[in-house]
Amino acid sequence: MKQLPSLDQLRDWINDNPGVTRREIAKAFGIKGSAKIDLKALLGTLEGEGVLKPRRTRLHGKLPPVTVLDILAPDGDGDLFARPVEWRGDGVAPVIVMITQAGDPALGQGDRVLAKLEAIRGPDYDYQARVIRKLGANPARILGIFRKEAQGGRIVGIDKGSDKVWSVSDTGGAEDGELVHAEPEGKSRFGPLRARVIERLGDPTAPKAVSLIAIHQHGIRDAFPDEVIAEADKAGPVVEKGRRDLRALPLMTIDPWDARDHDDAIYAEADPDPENPSGFVLWVAIADVAAYVRPNSELDREARRRGNSTYFPDRVVPMLPDILSGDLCSLHEGVDRPCIALRMVIDADGAKRGHEFFRAMMCSTASLTYEQAQAADAGQLDDATAPLAQALADLFAAYRALTRARARRQPLDLDLPERQIVLSDEGRVTSVAFKERFDAHRLVEEFMVLANVATAETLREKGRALLYRVHEEPSPEKLEALRELARESGFALAKGQVLMTRHFNQLLRQAEGTEFDELINMATLRSMTQAYYAPQNFGHFGLALREYAHFTSPIRRYADLIVHRSLIAAHGWGDDGLSPWDIEHLEETAKAISEAERRSMAAERDTADRYLAAYLAERVGAEFSGRVSGVARFGVFVKLDETGADGLIPIRAIGDEYFRHDAEAQALEGERSGFRIGLGQRVKVKLSEAEPVTGGIALELLEVEGEAPPRGAGRRGRGGPVRRNVGKGRVATAKSKKKLKRKRG
Repeated sequence: MKQLPSLDQLRDWINDNPGVTRREIAKAFGIKGSAKIDLKALLGTLEGEGVLKPRRTRLHGKLPPVTVLDILAPDGDGDLFARPVEWRGDGVAPVIVMITQAGDPALGQGDRVLAKLEAIRGPDYDYQARVIRKLGANPARILGIFRKEAQGGRIVGIDKGSDKVWSVSDTGGAEDGELVHAEPEGKSRFGPLRARVIERLGDPTAPKAVSLIAIHQHGIRDAFPDEVIAEADKAGPVVEKGRRDLRALPLMTIDPWDARDHDDAIYAEADPDPENPSGFVLWVAIADVAAYVRPNSELDREARRRGNSTYFPDRVVPMLPDILSGDLCSLHEGVDRPCIALRMVIDADGAKRGHEFFRAMMCSTASLTYEQAQAADAGQLDDATAPLAQALADLFAAYRALTRARARRQPLDLDLPERQIVLSDEGRVTSVAFKERFDAHRLVEEFMVLANVATAETLREKGRALLYRVHEEPSPEKLEALRELARESGFALAKGQVLMTRHFNQLLRQAEGTEFDELINMATLRSMTQAYYAPQNFGHFGLALREYAHFTSPIRRYADLIVHRSLIAAHGWGDDGLSPWDIEHLEETAKAISEAERRSMAAERDTADRYLAAYLAERVGAEFSGRVSGVARFGVFVKLDETGADGLIPIRAIGDEYFRHDAEAQALEGERSGFRIGLGQRVKVKLSEAEPVTGGIALELLEVEGEAPPRGAGRRGRGGPVRRNVGKGRVATAKSKKKLKRKRG
């Protein structure tokens, strides 16, 4: 356990960092888990001395001292959190950290416990809980395949790697092989788990069922309540009075070819100011969603519950009803639309000299795709881009100025291609490709990043409440793991100093063009923390920015809508700005939409896994190349080159001997042969199974770094810890056989 700092150390650090939060103190001294409780006592002493300001609590309602809790997944530091089964206060339920002691039952996600609570002022939670007794698993809904039997039937869970089966007496009319939603009914003393069918979802192998499974499994709200639709249907034209008229400005949207909604439009021109030679005036206009979604309306409450739109290969689950997201709010070509516009001035090197916000009316002059914009920059004009040749040239010239500012800032520069799953009209996978990334993509991104920075600056200067987009620095543990991997791959990550994004970029440049390029990019990404929303500003590490707020996508992100309302209130543009309720519940809103974002990401990832498994199901027995992307006691994960799909080589399929797991080096080692397979190694595998319903892909190992694994008699089994140190190299086999080679071309 990390040693606690002394009171004197804490006093000195707080005095050097005035206004610091308890969360920042815990991070600065590396305090985690139950040690945070001891830190709380020290901070309480300092609070009494007046060294530290009292923590504001925003809980509206409180929990009883003894409460039934559902256990959640552990966070990145391994701390276990819980939520109350019943919460009748306003807003989102409080955050509860579990404090475990010797003799407590083992707890995992989905368990239900009776716990004793203590309200605290922790750095990132509101209560600590100690287990009184374990009550079993929570009665969350089950998603599975129904199998009919003589007396009722059974439900087979569809979670990847799950072998759970429930006995069913109340079948709800389900047919054999149907996908069903069920509710647990507990279990008999000696019998199997029991459940009853509450909803039939149809054929699980049907193409359209793939995303439907994830929607139900992750609790994505895909149907709008009648009252929300009714409110959306009443929406009409906005009042133009008081808005700046920008309809003569040739703003244009640049989006993917299949985009249904258009949040943002852009324009640039040379700055006529002689004191800003070679500078530019940039315009960013964003859909004025706040004009249609009023605070505490039915639309607003539903948007807050959803948090964001969720995107699947075959459908979008929007945050707002289609009449708003796809029509009235969307900046369609040739149609007058309300917007919040931002005028920015940059110099020749991309540095922002000033900016100003307006509530306005605009009319998009064109809706272009990234491909069209890129072709125009290369001189290949079409009917849509020919009339905009000068406007597009100015946009790209301004973008190149912004790239100079980006080069000075040095945000994290990962090179990880984005996968695209292409479907037929019937919803079946026809191909899997990796999206080509153009300067046109980067152009829009740089305009949006600068707009988001300007937004955060304005609201901070005006003293207004807002939601920041926060990305904190990596943990010391993850940094050390990345540093070791880099060292064993022949590279170096700076040590003994505060790491900045430029240090990570130096590592990425060292690996560029080598056989370890993809591995180092992947490992660097995994070392990063997950971004989230907060009313407090902790900076954005990945973008190398001191303050950042999401402003540019209010059609699909609730955080942006909150920021728009704050701008409206700050500029006195109307009565639809940030309400007192919004401000009072900002902390709860931040937690809710951060959780919604993680939920959507998990649903999107699971759906991609199922589509890829369906695509590969007809190629069982085929051979593929790939790279080891993860190592566990039960086997090795491999990312296939062709599709980017992740498959598992079970430990039994690696070799005919006992394998031990080296957790530190992320490798498996054969006890008899010494054969070693670890993170980052190139492999050839055979596809042995692809299960579309679960998304599971099973592989058989054929080669590691061009050589077949040893075969022969031996004891086969699960991996235990490695007893002897034969080198920690995750890429030891590759390095022992060849030096770094540059890729050709």
